[in-house]
Amino acid sequence: VVVVSLALQGFFFGRARMKIDIFDTTLRDGFQQEGISPSVKDKLAIAKLLDDLGVDYIEGGWPGASPKEEEFFSKAKKELKLNNAKLVSFGSTRKLNSNVEDDPQVNALIDSGTEYVCIVGKSSNLHITKAIETDVEQAIKMATDTIDYLKSNGKKVFFDAEHFFDGYKENPEVSYKILESVIDCGVECFIFCDTNGGTLPHEVTEILSEVTKKYKKQKFGVHFQNDNGCAVPNSMAAVNLGVDHVQGTMNGYGERTGNADLCTLLPNLTLKMEHETIPLDALEKLTPIANHIAELVNVAIDSRHPYVGSSAFTHKAGLHASGMAKDSSLYEHIDSSKVGNFTRTTVSELAGRASVITKAKEFNIEFSDVEAKKLIEEVQKLEHQGFQFEAADGSLFLLMNKVKGLNPEFFDFESFRVFSERRNSENVVSEAVCKINVKEQRYVTTGEGVGPVDALSKALISGLRKDYPNIEVVKLIDYKVRIIDSTDGTEATTRVLIEFTDGKRKWNTVGVHQNIINASWNALCDGFNYFFMAS
Repeated sequence: VVVVSLALQGFFFGRARMKIDIFDTTLRDGFQQEGISPSVKDKLAIAKLLDDLGVDYIEGGWPGASPKEEEFFSKAKKELKLNNAKLVSFGSTRKLNSNVEDDPQVNALIDSGTEYVCIVGKSSNLHITKAIETDVEQAIKMATDTIDYLKSNGKKVFFDAEHFFDGYKENPEVSYKILESVIDCGVECFIFCDTNGGTLPHEVTEILSEVTKKYKKQKFGVHFQNDNGCAVPNSMAAVNLGVDHVQGTMNGYGERTGNADLCTLLPNLTLKMEHETIPLDALEKLTPIANHIAELVNVAIDSRHPYVGSSAFTHKAGLHASGMAKDSSLYEHIDSSKVGNFTRTTVSELAGRASVITKAKEFNIEFSDVEAKKLIEEVQKLEHQGFQFEAADGSLFLLMNKVKGLNPEFFDFESFRVFSERRNSENVVSEAVCKINVKEQRYVTTGEGVGPVDALSKALISGLRKDYPNIEVVKLIDYKVRIIDSTDGTEATTRVLIEFTDGKRKWNTVGVHQNIINASWNALCDGFNYFFMAS
């Protein structure tokens, strides 16, 4: 009875704690995503970040595929010092009807300088006959020749079995034949790939439970695309069956809809399933590293991204905030700090007094129930006009201080004027004149920029710098515009969100008006006033 009970626990709740090798493919498979094209410098920087995260393997790319890839591996030999991970070069089996010794891309793998290589080969009869137009025996020979040649040159070889799941469903005999031939060559790991991303978790369980039990001494891995949204659960299902090598990309980058997302998969495997993946102290770096990589590739992380998104541990409704004030586990499934994120409360028209008081504490502001109620009334009135404070902590901070009777008095606005001039087909310049009073001194300053907001910002800084020289560190880093009621056409109310940084922190402010320039000016003033008041 005890034996049966333990077996059932293993089936339903996962196997005993295992060491799962994490194979990151961001630098190769992840960068096949539309719109991502990092430089060699970026790739080297990202590799170092992945090493800091503690992954076991970093797939660097396809040596010889392009000058950029050649430069990356050349520089990696000299400059990339990895403390935790092993760099892996990627390629394919030799070409059809050729000698492996003469195949330039196979020799590029040997010259790459990496101890480990990962090669991809067909494992689907359909792809063998239609894509490379040969038979199964020839496809197997292409794979085994390549593996033997790489091993004879001192390489340790991973084998990505492309389209394995589709191939198995189509003709399992072919898949087994390829699998056995590759295993007989002595690959370090045989990786089952769901290249089209259409396999479901129950199919992963059905197929791998049959396959893996036949080869208990072989190390297996999985590589899932996310076309059906199941790449992470598919990977978890495979781990439940004893697969101890998992491939994925940071932030789920990859072609089409991406790959298994390590930013979700790592916490699930580590914190939920209690397997050993990366060190726990490294997991605490997950959110900042994910965001750093997002900055380098210029693809913002969805705010609702599990674990690492800015809204992953954010609470808006009053009921949630009230519960969070008592015990964070009431509305959060893990301690946010375990993945390097943090809990925050937003204030909106849905907020209760507990939300407001909790949010005020984040700003080191003490709020009474009466003050909280007054702020809620003010927020509800302003949101009815089009304001939104969830993504504008800087403006909310100023509003909270206003309720406390503390208004910014760093400068007084008199007027501004902006115009733009197109000087030729490529060059449009905006100029702004700003009139303000600072400490009883009147300033009339100008600014020239690539757009009216940039020009206004420079004019305002010019008027403030004499009395507040530290204003020079403030930079505008993002600018978003939302038309609140498009049915009003050009007279529609516009909401502007501006993000600032002083090199150490970031904050956002909001401005609303029918005139987009005036809305931007209001958000600008809030941004600088926040800098002064919160410093």
